[in-house]
Amino acid sequence: MSGTGITATALEARLRERLAPSRLEVVDESAAHLGHAGSDGTGSGTHFRVRIDSPLFAGRPRVARHRLVYDALSEYIDAGLHALAIETV
Repeated sequence: MSGTGITATALEARLRERLAPSRLEVVDESAAHLGHAGSDGTGSGTHFRVRIDSPLFAGRPRVARHRLVYDALSEYIDAGLHALAIETV
């Protein structure tokens, strides 16, 4: 767990709760960003990649799908999640 307490497991649980995804993968890419802006020096908990598909995305443009993901994770963004790469289907 990082200094911020943000983990891939926590993000995955929140996304499952809020978006009921049919496909979900959350990857912590923080270690690849050590020394970059937003890194907390722990190598975890600041930079994530989310690959997600949800029935809630049906008929919505990409920007709206991304907004749903950001809204679901807003608590974590406020807590120090610095970068979030989102891939939606």
